[in-house]
Formats: sequence, structure tokens, C-alpha cells
Amino acid sequence: MADVTTDIPSNRSLQTTELDGLVIGAGFAGLYQLLCLRDRLGLSVKALEAGGGVGGTWYWNRYPGARCDSESHVYWYTFSPELMREWEWSERYPGQLEIMRYLNFVADRFDLKRDIHFNTRVVAAHYDEVANRWRVRTERGETYVVKFLITAVGCLSTANVPNFPGLKDFKGDWYHTGQWPHEGVDFTGKRVGMIGTGSTGYSGRTSDRGGGSPSNRVPAHRELLGARAQRATDAGVPAVHQGTPRRNSGGHA
Repeated sequence: MADVTTDIPSNRSLQTTELDGLVIGAGFAGLYQLLCLRDRLGLSVKALEAGGGVGGTWYWNRYPGARCDSESHVYWYTFSPELMREWEWSERYPGQLEIMRYLNFVADRFDLKRDIHFNTRVVAAHYDEVANRWRVRTERGETYVVKFLITAVGCLSTANVPNFPGLKDFKGDWYHTGQWPHEGVDFTGKRVGMIGTGSTGYSGRTSDRGGGSPSNRVPAHRELLGARAQRATDAGVPAVHQGTPRRNSGGHA
């Protein structure tokens, strides 16, 4: 199978790398798959990540109020009792910043970043039936030839920007929560309209005025976690570790 690349920006794009495995994405699933393939199976493997750091959906969704709706004691990896004891959540429902700190902690703890290429977007993947290999190409023109391809891209990282009439001609600033500027946004003195009243729309609101009402909303009972909660978590680590299914990464095992 032949791949043709045009508009090659640098000599790096001519590089072809052969590996056992390739992981696309460096979120919860991608980090875990990288660890499993490299450290448990001993395979040669790399991960490609379009963003500038680990985090997956939490790297992109950093709008004000971004927060997990699962309790922190279930929203983490359970494959390592040592890791579970080393990390301490500060809140019942962790916010985006704390989740990012956790995923960076995990990546550093297992030295995963050395095998992740950041700011690298995949543009094509073709399966060569004769060679029994995947040929994966990045936007820089780099090619990876691998036996195992894992697309850990998730379902929440691609922004759905509606094709509203007039959007391209809108003179003001507009933002999508899934592509929030990393430097933040200053809304001081501005009139702000928000479209959408789901969980993201509600948590991102800075005021209770306007915007309608979410269809389903219940109190979250958010609270800070203290030493007592951490002791309870530590005491339950063996049972949680033994009782967590290892068949897939959907539960961040």
C-alpha cells in the first residue's frame, strides 16, 4: 500500500517508524493502553496526541465550572493499589484542574510521557491486508507502520459547532466549551449569551439569569474531602482493586 504526502513541511515528515503498537490519544484510556502494551506486554509502542499534554477530553474542556459528574473515588485508575494510596482527591466531584493534575501525576509516575508525541494529529490510517500492518500518517507527513492500532480518542473531544446562519459573519467573540482557550476568557463588561442547557451549559454559567432551565438537575452535594474520607478510601483499596473488572478500560481500570 502506498501513501502519498504533499506539502511536506520538514524532513521529519519523511520519517517512517515501525512499531508493535500505536495508541492515538493520551486521555484516561490512552495512558492505560500505553502502559499495558509497553510495561505489561513488553511491546514497542508510542502514543500520538493532538494536544500539548495528557488529559484527553479534560485537556480540551477547561471552561469555567468544568467538573466530573462521577465521584472521585470511582473516577480513577484501580490497576495499582500503590497508585491509589499515593493520590489523594480533594473534592467529592473533582474539577478539571484536579483531574489534569491527577493524569499528569499518573503519566509521570509511570514515565509515560517519554513515549508520547504531543501536538501530533493523525490524518489517515490504512490497513495493509498483505503485510498485516496498519499505516498511520500524521499531519506532518510522518508514517507509522504498526501491527496493533488502538484509537483511544474517546467521544467527547471533538467539538460540535452548529452551522448557525450568520456565525461566520458575527463580529463579536464566540467560544465553544470543547475548544476553550487555555489562557481563559475575560467576560468583564461584556454581554454574554449561552446556547445549551445541558450539564455543560449549566455548569459553565456564571450567573443564574437567563438561559432557560436544564431539563434534569439535582443537587450534587459537592464537598471537600478530609483525612477521614481518605482513610476510608485507603482502607477500601484492596477490595476495589480486586473487584474491578480488567476486561476493558471503560472504567479506567
